[in-house]
Amino acid sequence: MGSYHYIMFRNTLLILLGFLANGLEAQPLTRAKIETLSKERLPRALADFRTFLRMPNDGNYREQVQANFEWCKREYAAKGFEVSELPTEGMPLLLAVLKSTKKNARTVLFYTQIDGQPVDAGSWNQPNPFEPVIKELATDGTWHPLEWPTSNINPEWRVYARSASDSKGPAMMLMQAIDILQLQKITPEYTIKIIMDFQEEKGSPDLPEVVQKYNDKLKADFLVIMDGVRSVKNVPTLTFGARGIATITLKVFGPIGDAHSGQFGNYVPNPVFAAARLLASMKDEHGRVLIPGFYEGVILSDQEKKILNQVPDDPEEQGAALGIARPEEVGGTYQEALQYPTLNIRGIQAARVGKEARTIIPSEVTIEMDIRLVKETEGNHQVGLVKQFIIDQGFHLVDEAPTVLERSKYEKLASFRYTLGSTPFRTPYDSPLGVWLSSAIVRATGQAPIKLRTTGGSQPIAPFVNTLKVPAISVRIPNPGSNIHASDENIRVGNFLEGIQTCLSILTEPIR
Repeated sequence: MGSYHYIMFRNTLLILLGFLANGLEAQPLTRAKIETLSKERLPRALADFRTFLRMPNDGNYREQVQANFEWCKREYAAKGFEVSELPTEGMPLLLAVLKSTKKNARTVLFYTQIDGQPVDAGSWNQPNPFEPVIKELATDGTWHPLEWPTSNINPEWRVYARSASDSKGPAMMLMQAIDILQLQKITPEYTIKIIMDFQEEKGSPDLPEVVQKYNDKLKADFLVIMDGVRSVKNVPTLTFGARGIATITLKVFGPIGDAHSGQFGNYVPNPVFAAARLLASMKDEHGRVLIPGFYEGVILSDQEKKILNQVPDDPEEQGAALGIARPEEVGGTYQEALQYPTLNIRGIQAARVGKEARTIIPSEVTIEMDIRLVKETEGNHQVGLVKQFIIDQGFHLVDEAPTVLERSKYEKLASFRYTLGSTPFRTPYDSPLGVWLSSAIVRATGQAPIKLRTTGGSQPIAPFVNTLKVPAISVRIPNPGSNIHASDENIRVGNFLEGIQTCLSILTEPIR
């Protein structure tokens, strides 16, 4: 063979091998391979998770979330990501980007939450909510702590710590999947962008400004939200939307100072009774809000109800778990109820109770309320309906504490303040993003995911949807019964493992 023919043969062979290599690289991992790689990684993944959870992350304390910020920055930089800080007036957000080398590669933006709810350490069944503990269920129905495992890990064990499920768990699953791919020298199918939010539990107040200011950096084809708990059957779950939220602080005023109940009982009106009558007038005994226009625009077709009720909720099981005799009757089922706005009393304070109780008529009652919003109900409009209803019940509203003149003139006095938080969003079931994620989940778990139209809670995702014009869906991995926002928050080890598998599948799923 002459030198010319040899060179041509060699070049042809190299090109052919390159095509073969690229073809192999582009093939998604099989389910068996995903399971093997994830199980091999599990001891190391749990050790890394333990380190992550040991960092307190209450968003009310900047030094706590700053420490988490620096840790995440170091971790993603070490993985080869381009890491940048997105400054705000409050706590900055962190963006990590790993660009694909493939021509015309698509981009997927992952949203992860790093901060957590405040803790009441005394109410936890362990010394420190930020010192993770692995526990197993004993025959007496209680959870007993174990030594931190390095092998023979039982998927039914649970990791107990603040943010184990909401949402350091999902954030860590994604990190571990990336580590596995890099160890296997597998190139992701697309450019990966990860936005880390350190103020989600405070309503992500700076997020809309960040998305507007840095929209070029955040541009993506899809948005995948790593947040939320699975449905009650603990099977793979996708959620295609979230409700928004507005909060109200209502104060009902009584005497100018606390009055002696013996000396002034039957003479000075008690504001607790005025507040109770007002609150009771807002809902009927079936739980339906009586404020005119509150549900206006929310209409569910028979087809929509059929899709909603494919979710395998068990009313009796839910009632027993929640300790209620019957649910409210806003929707015909639990899933239908989630499609309507809510009006909730989240706290009431007047004078003192227990050993601190005193024989007084309190000077004021503070009522904290929240409204969960859906796509059809805009926040300012819903708050306005509540405010007008209070006025229609005869209350005169003031900005702060009433003046002496106002106290002498008006029998019913109250102040009304509100804040708008996250706005609702909803992605169609049959969107390309929904089809893509469903395919990845089937490959990872062997099961088609349950599809929820919306979650009952709120997520700060609407700025991405509205500004970047990108569809968003939440991949829900933590187990039901994980006690998010409450004492003894936990995540089942089997869910943590399956989360790594799910992330591996998503990261290697071709986007058609």
